Amino acid sequence: MPETGGVREVKSAARTTEVLELLAARGDRPARLQELAETLEVPRSSMYALLQTLIARGWVRTDVTGSLYGIGIRALLTGTGYLDSDPRVQAVRPYLDEASDALGETIHMGRLDGRDVAYLATRESHEYLRTISRVGRRLPAHVGALGKALLAERPDGELPEGPYEAATPNTHTTRESLAADLAGVRERGHSVDREEGVPGIVGFGFALRYDSPARDAISCSVPVARLTPEREERIIAVMREIRTKVETAIPAGGGSVHWR
Repeated sequence: MPETGGVREVKSAARTTEVLELLAARGDRPARLQELAETLEVPRSSMYALLQTLIARGWVRTDVTGSLYGIGIRALLTGTGYLDSDPRVQAVRPYLDEASDALGETIHMGRLDGRDVAYLATRESHEYLRTISRVGRRLPAHVGALGKALLAERPDGELPEGPYEAATPNTHTTRESLAADLAGVRERGHSVDREEGVPGIVGFGFALRYDSPARDAISCSVPVARLTPEREERIIAVMREIRTKVETAIPAGGGSVHWR
C-alpha cells in the first residue's frame, strides 16, 4: 500500500476520493454502478455501500431509479470554499478585473495540478458570454496558454513522453513539438495558443512567478476574427503589465499559509 509522508495510505479514504474524482471528470455523463466498480476495480457490493454513504452525505447524487450516479452538491460547496480561502486567488481577482476592463476579452487564472491546469477564476469577454463558466474545470497543460506558460517554467525533462491528446488539429501531440514551443515561450516571456485548445480562439499566457517554479498563470483569450497584429501587441502589453502588478502585490512565497 502506498505511503504518504511516512504514513500508510488509508484505503477507504483513497477509494472515496477516486470515486469523487471519477464522477467529477465525467461531467454531465452519469455513471452506473457496474462502470464504477469495473473502472476502479472494486467489488460491486463495496462500491454500492460506498455510494450510498456518499449519497446520504450529499457528495454523490442518484436518479429516481437509483441506477445512475453523479457528483453531488457538497463537491460544489467544498470547491467554492477552496477558492474563497485561497489568498492568492483573492489577491489576483482585482487584477483580472483590471485586465478585463482594459481589453474587453476573456481573462483566466489557472493553477497547475499534475498534468492539468485547473481554472480558478474567469472574467468573461464583454463581447461574448459563455453559457458555462470554466471555473473548476480542468484542461491538459499541453493544450492551452495557461498550461504552456507554466510548463515553460519547468525543465523539458519533466514533460511526459507522449503522444499527447489532441483537442484540435493544432494541438501539440509529441514531446518534441511541445518542447520546441516551450523554448519560444521562455524566449518571449509568455505563451501563445493559436487554436490549440479551442477552434477559433487564440490565447496568451503569463506565468505568475511568486512561486518557484510558478504554479499559477493568467491568460487572455480572443477570437481569431478580432485578432489583428495591433490588437495582439496591445493584449501582450496589458497582460505583461498586469503580471508585474500581481507579482509586486504578492511577494515571492507570499500567502499567510504555505500550502503544499
